[in-house]
Amino acid sequence: MNIYLDLFLTFAKIGAVTFGGGYAMLPMFQRELCEKHGWVTNDEILDYYAVAQCTPGVIAVNTATFVGAKKKGALGAACATVGVVFPAIVIISIIALFLRHFAEYPVVQHAFGGIRVAVAVLITTAVIKLWKSNIKNLRAVLIFAAALLITVFTDWSPVYLVIAAAAVGLLCEKWRKA
Repeated sequence: MNIYLDLFLTFAKIGAVTFGGGYAMLPMFQRELCEKHGWVTNDEILDYYAVAQCTPGVIAVNTATFVGAKKKGALGAACATVGVVFPAIVIISIIALFLRHFAEYPVVQHAFGGIRVAVAVLITTAVIKLWKSNIKNLRAVLIFAAALLITVFTDWSPVYLVIAAAAVGLLCEKWRKA
């Protein structure tokens, strides 16, 4: 299959079947992009996620753009990006066209209640996978604990958190080599 069409269809599939935004998409990204297609490694997808959190825009869209660019440059980035947003645009357009008060229907409210629980499970699964692949020493545990505490007890922007964690990681490595 044409690689550009493959990028579009793969990301459209991800965009169509995942709810809950970029964090909930991580397990699907890992399965489709790392395991099935081999376009990126687990470490690369985590790096893209980290950068996507620090750049303006939606995490899933930014990650799709990075992966598409890695695979096939600017046109690959465009195909992946359009692919990941296309299903949402179609679904939202259909809902807006036919249902004026969609969210007010009890059946929709109950469905979203169930979807929120499933999204929490997907995010928890992604966190467990991230833990297993990245928390490998005491330094990583301490950075994780500090970041978790800062996230829970302050209103720091994720951008500052990621920059601070990167700085601590760099300083620790410099001190280790000294």
